[in-house]
Amino acid sequence: MEFDNSFDVPLPPDETWALLRDIERIAPCMPGAKLTESVDAETFKGEVAVRLGPVSLTFKGQARFEDVNDAERKALVKADGKDAKGRGGANAAVDFCVEPAEGQSTVLIHTNLMLSGPVAQYGRGVGMVQDLATQLIEQFSANLKAELAKTPASSEASETKPEIETVKPVSGLSLIFKILWNAVVRLFTGRAATP
Repeated sequence: MEFDNSFDVPLPPDETWALLRDIERIAPCMPGAKLTESVDAETFKGEVAVRLGPVSLTFKGQARFEDVNDAERKALVKADGKDAKGRGGANAAVDFCVEPAEGQSTVLIHTNLMLSGPVAQYGRGVGMVQDLATQLIEQFSANLKAELAKTPASSEASETKPEIETVKPVSGLSLIFKILWNAVVRLFTGRAATP
């Protein structure tokens, strides 16, 4: 399944691009994500925990930057992971680019996601998976803005990177309500609800 998302970053495009390439800094901003190893400059291992009501999934795997174009601020990230309890896996190819937008930047994301095994049952409806992805991106964007707000504009005073920490799994209750609401709206109107 394929879907698109976007979010804004209150930095110029070149600074936004550099920030997005700093995985150790931004990984803690992703809900439920934990970076466990930097294999090399382009390859990272980690896990992502998602809780939907009583169902808790933890995908452990690897992500790698490919086709990186610094001049155009574009990249392809390929990621794959398996649920720790053997309930299936996920493979994703994520194209993203950074564009200027009125004194800040917009990050455009195109995801091609494939779920396998029992976990694929949770993602049968593209709309439901897309709604979940939208909520995750919104939370990531809010966390990233909060991280930027607490970091001084000049980072020369502190060259140490923040300690990598585990973020709580995504709260299922609010996500489920938003996903269900979008599903109802789609059923009656044929389109997703406006956030």
